[in-house]
Amino acid sequence: MTVAPTLNRIHHVAYRCRDAAETVEFYQRVLGMAYTTAFSEDKVPSTGEDDPYMHVFLDAGGGNVLAFFELPNQPEMARDPNTPAWVQHLAFEVADLDALMGAKAHIEAQGIDVIGPTYHGLFRSIYFFDPNGHRLELACNIGTPEQAEELRRVAPVMLEEWSRTRRAPRHAAWLHQDPDA
Repeated sequence: MTVAPTLNRIHHVAYRCRDAAETVEFYQRVLGMAYTTAFSEDKVPSTGEDDPYMHVFLDAGGGNVLAFFELPNQPEMARDPNTPAWVQHLAFEVADLDALMGAKAHIEAQGIDVIGPTYHGLFRSIYFFDPNGHRLELACNIGTPEQAEELRRVAPVMLEEWSRTRRAPRHAAWLHQDPDA
């Protein structure tokens, strides 16, 4: 019998970018991430394929690393046309609502459109896009431990109901009732 590995954390998450230098500059300027590392090869180490790339790494805080590949010999990058733009995104946590609103002002001051803040019950968040078309989210936690525990409690029931009906279960409808609205 085999045993599932014990995971420590996500080592890094990698996405594609159009221009590595532009992407690094954006994440440094807009989100204050430190540019830490670059790998570049003409052959892919895992497959041996001839496919030059630049692989850049940014410190996203808390031991989290965000990486991007620029692939100049591949077809132009595009989103999955069958997935809405709001679905696939990277979400980063900020300290509190003041930090979230400060980030919103900072991002908008750079001419970037921002949606939100949006209420999600346990957190509020804002949304915007990077120069590659990746949707980004900044979120601050606002929920209580009791609310988090209630969500853990109903999660199996909600998933079972969803699997049967493909309709939104109402077990956590309170998540969508913004007390400030």
